[in-house]
Amino acid sequence: MRLGLYIFAALVLIGMVGAFTYTMNPNHYAMELIGINFNFPIAIWVILPMVILFLFTVIHIVYYGLKNYFLLKKWEKDTNTLEDALYWSLVNEPKKQKYGIDNIGNSACILGKASLDLSDNVEHLNPRLSHVVNIIQKIKNGDYIDLKEEKMSKVFNVGNPILIQNRLNRLETDDKFSEDIMKATSDYSPPVIAQALEVFARKENFTNAQKYAKVFDVKNFLIMLKRVNAEDDLELTPEILTDFVKALDLSCSDFVDIAIVTKKYFKPEENLTLFRNFQKDNEKAQNSYLYLLFEYELLEQVGVYFEEYEDDDFIKFRAFYELKNMHSKYRLEDIIDIHSVCMKPKEY
Repeated sequence: MRLGLYIFAALVLIGMVGAFTYTMNPNHYAMELIGINFNFPIAIWVILPMVILFLFTVIHIVYYGLKNYFLLKKWEKDTNTLEDALYWSLVNEPKKQKYGIDNIGNSACILGKASLDLSDNVEHLNPRLSHVVNIIQKIKNGDYIDLKEEKMSKVFNVGNPILIQNRLNRLETDDKFSEDIMKATSDYSPPVIAQALEVFARKENFTNAQKYAKVFDVKNFLIMLKRVNAEDDLELTPEILTDFVKALDLSCSDFVDIAIVTKKYFKPEENLTLFRNFQKDNEKAQNSYLYLLFEYELLEQVGVYFEEYEDDDFIKFRAFYELKNMHSKYRLEDIIDIHSVCMKPKEY
């Protein structure tokens, strides 16, 4: 029964009893208590226990009503907190939450350390959770979601796997996004940067790539380099190549790969000048320089170069040099796997 209805009914009953008693006996009755003389109509004495019981009953109802009210508020607050914890666990950003009810908090606290991975949509969720589950499932299915439009741009940290997948999805459909990543690599996670580099290296030319030389890695630089062909040199120039060589930590084999490409598209003079400078700054480029000297049939310069080093340096090249001096018609590739020259410790 509601408190207001109870009060109304109790007062009506007390009034009816008092009125009935007064009509039956309107006389007064006097009583002395702790030196005080109380003189009331008999009707008042009859309803007095009822009034006292009524007051204590109202106090009892109000007390437990308030107690239940505050408990219900705690439940409602913990329900919202639990929903919040589920939300952050779903987006792989678990956060510690505070609960007012121990029975809930002792179990739900695990959500502050856990991420939820759904295999399918869930029915009958509230709108907030249903919305985020729908977005996550779309991202997992390969769709790109504009998180700014969904008001979720500040939800994910850079390394969040959901955010990473969403950005990888965008790279598949947005041709301009890879360069946006190149311009601000600090805002993106390593997997996204790596994928952006690969996308960029497979579609751009060296003029556009030059300003990102310090962002490139060796793998994607070589992917880009091997796209150079007779129909399209990708605007590769000695100056651009020098910028990349300075920015990258290239191995002996990498320099050989570069030389194999540049010998086809650079003039011999500029190519030799380029690699002569490379090998002065980096001894890992020595084998590629010797390779070009042999390719251009500059045996005299090869002999001069050998004089600057020990007899056990460049053994394979020295053996081929002896063959060439004997007027052998063999080409370098017929005798030597050019990449094998990089396997000796002294030749890097």
